[in-house]
Amino acid sequence: MSKNFIVAIANSTLNAAEGHSSNSADVNRLRPYVERALTLTGWDLDRIAPTRIGPGLPWNYERRARELLAQAQSVLDLGTGGGELFAELCAGYHGRAIASEPWAVNAPIAKRRLSRREVDVVRAHSLRLPFHSGAFDLVLDRHEELDPNEVHRVLRRGGSLLTQQIGENEWNELRPFFPRMQDFGPLLDRYVSGLQQTRMTVAVAKARDFRSAYRGLGELVYLLCISPWTIPDFDPLGKDLAALLHMEDRLAAREGLILTESRFIIEARKTT
Repeated sequence: MSKNFIVAIANSTLNAAEGHSSNSADVNRLRPYVERALTLTGWDLDRIAPTRIGPGLPWNYERRARELLAQAQSVLDLGTGGGELFAELCAGYHGRAIASEPWAVNAPIAKRRLSRREVDVVRAHSLRLPFHSGAFDLVLDRHEELDPNEVHRVLRRGGSLLTQQIGENEWNELRPFFPRMQDFGPLLDRYVSGLQQTRMTVAVAKARDFRSAYRGLGELVYLLCISPWTIPDFDPLGKDLAALLHMEDRLAAREGLILTESRFIIEARKTT
C-alpha cells in the first residue's frame, strides 16, 4: 500500500468537506478519523478492533505459526507491516528470519523493531521476491497478497506455507451502499488451485465468516481510509458521506455497527 495513496484520499476528503456544510456536524464527527489515517504507521489496529459476536475462528494462526517455526531453520514473513506480530513469533527463535515489507513507511519501522530479534527486513513486493530459489523452510503470510509460484520457488523441498487471508464475504453489508466496492472473488479457491498447480500439497484450506460489532462509524471510516482498495476513490467527507450515514442508520445496533468478517487459512507443503 502506498502512503501517498492514503494521503491523497484523506486530503481529497478533507477538501471536499468544505462543500458539504449542511452535514457539518457529521463531517466534524468523522473528520478526526480521516485525519488520523494520515498518520498511520505500522499495522497495529488493536485500539479500534471490533468486538466479536459469537464463535470466532476455528483455527489459531499464531499458534500454528509458532509450531511450524519450531521445526524451521529459516523463515520468511511476507508483508510484515511494522513487524508487530513477527517480532512476537520470533521471540526465542534461533533460526534465520527475514521479513519483507513493500510500503516505504513501514519498512524502516519493521527494521527497527525486528532488529532486536536479529531479523533482517527487506523492502520488496510479495509478488516478486528478491530471494534465491529454495532459500526458506517456511513462508508465513498474514493478510498479504502472494503468488503461489513465487512461494513455491523460494521454499526448499519439504518447506511449508502458512497464510491467513481476508475472505470473499468481508463487510458484505456495505455493498448495497457502495456498489463500486471491490470484489476479489473466490480468492481461497484461486490460491489453492495455484498452489496445487505448482505441485505443492495443500493440507489445510478452511474459510469462516463471523460477526463483529464496530463501536461507531468513525472507526469504520478510519479502516476504509487506510485500506483504499476496499472502496475505490473513497470520499467519506464528500461524495460518500450520504451513503455512510444511510448505512449507519440501517446497520447500527445496540452493540454498534454489525458487519460480517471473513477469513481463510491455507497450509501447504512443497513436496517436489
